Amino acid sequence: FSFEWAAAHFRFRPPHSDLAYALEAGKGGTRAILVAVQAHIISYLLFTRETECTQLERLCRVGQWEQGQALATALAETLWAAGGGGRAVVCLITAPITMMPPREGYRANSFTERIQLFEFSEKAAAQGFISDHIHCFKGEGSHGVILFLYSLLFSRTLER
Repeated sequence: FSFEWAAAHFRFRPPHSDLAYALEAGKGGTRAILVAVQAHIISYLLFTRETECTQLERLCRVGQWEQGQALATALAETLWAAGGGGRAVVCLITAPITMMPPREGYRANSFTERIQLFEFSEKAAAQGFISDHIHCFKGEGSHGVILFLYSLLFSRTLER
């Protein structure tokens, strides 16, 4: 992965600002993934989230906790759809491991080798797990966009 991809994570604009609902997107390849997730975030904030605010206020009156919930919901819905509505796989990074020398034709990157898969057969369970581990997607240096991309691939399955 390029430096841009390795550094990419899901980062919102400041809470309670006019753009509190918006993800920050840099230039390049990660933007397409961020835009797709952004659409689900806006949908959640406008139509799903329980609040007494008007439609426009629903987007502006978003705190840090609501940002995390919106992101967790967006990621879970996307993974659930990728899994055909019957499964979702969430990828997270584990602690460093001792590994064998790489096979010929494979270049180790000390990232892919540490991915652990968590499979869910219920959307609510996947969403709760993502919500509990939202820092793994939002945190600086978390590789959050790459983790989500791997999660999409494993949710969809390599055969499909």
